[in-house]
Amino acid sequence: MSKRTIALFGATLVSIIYGLTFTIAKDVMPAYVDAYGFILLRVGGSTLLFWMAWLFMPKEKIDPSDFPRIVAAAFFGVAFNMLTFFKGLSLTSPISAAVIMVTTPMIVLILSAIIMKERMRKRMVTGIVLGLIGTGSLILYGKAIGSSSNATLGNLLVLVNAISYGFYLIIVKKLMDKYNAFTFVKWIYLFGLLMVLPFGWSQIEALNWTALPLDISWKIGFVVVISTFLTYLLNLLTMKELKPTTVAVFIYLQPFFATVFAISLGKDELSFTKIASALLIFIGVYMVTQKPALKPTS
Repeated sequence: MSKRTIALFGATLVSIIYGLTFTIAKDVMPAYVDAYGFILLRVGGSTLLFWMAWLFMPKEKIDPSDFPRIVAAAFFGVAFNMLTFFKGLSLTSPISAAVIMVTTPMIVLILSAIIMKERMRKRMVTGIVLGLIGTGSLILYGKAIGSSSNATLGNLLVLVNAISYGFYLIIVKKLMDKYNAFTFVKWIYLFGLLMVLPFGWSQIEALNWTALPLDISWKIGFVVVISTFLTYLLNLLTMKELKPTTVAVFIYLQPFFATVFAISLGKDELSFTKIASALLIFIGVYMVTQKPALKPTS
């Protein structure tokens, strides 16, 4: 099995976990923990895990000139990204949030063209359009999970999060090319923790820990350990083999998996439209992730 195949499998696994996370996080907030308090729990727990994991990894010294890039990655990939996403998710439905996240590959494609001078091939654009059609049909014909108190603001915040994540994918790529993932991710989360602390501290203080049901505690743990620690490792490792545009396009799978989990929980039903949407999404992902054919040399 090639490194690229393993990387593509890892990116798919991330999409499955994120698809499940939309529903799990929505179960926790705002009923038990407010959005910013949940983020502080998520980032704080993940920071501890990354620093503990680093103790067992080969040690590298970070060039001081790279710390501004690390701080920028912390802002776009942890602080601003999570603050807007979790607040947005607390106001809208999981499937709506998952579908809006589909804008990230387009954002990354545009940013890559501007910042990294990447050429936008017709095949990639076609794949993105097919993916958009598939996810659009999912949201049009699929039921949303849960209630939405202010869906317009929530959807806008999720869109801002998608833009922020697009910047993060571009920024962190150069760090990936230079260092082992464990060398800098612990710093990204530490700086991110300092950034989110002022927003979430008061909500953590107001949290009644003894009143938390056991299943809610497990769901918080899932978001910290699986949805954050494990997925960030998988994302960082796959980005060594895949371009930012390829990693980002797997977000297309999130609305599909979010719908699958809703069906399995009895909150939705399968239809021809949803099956057709899933096929469009997979075709779109395939078109974007395929390497261009090498031209024969004369």
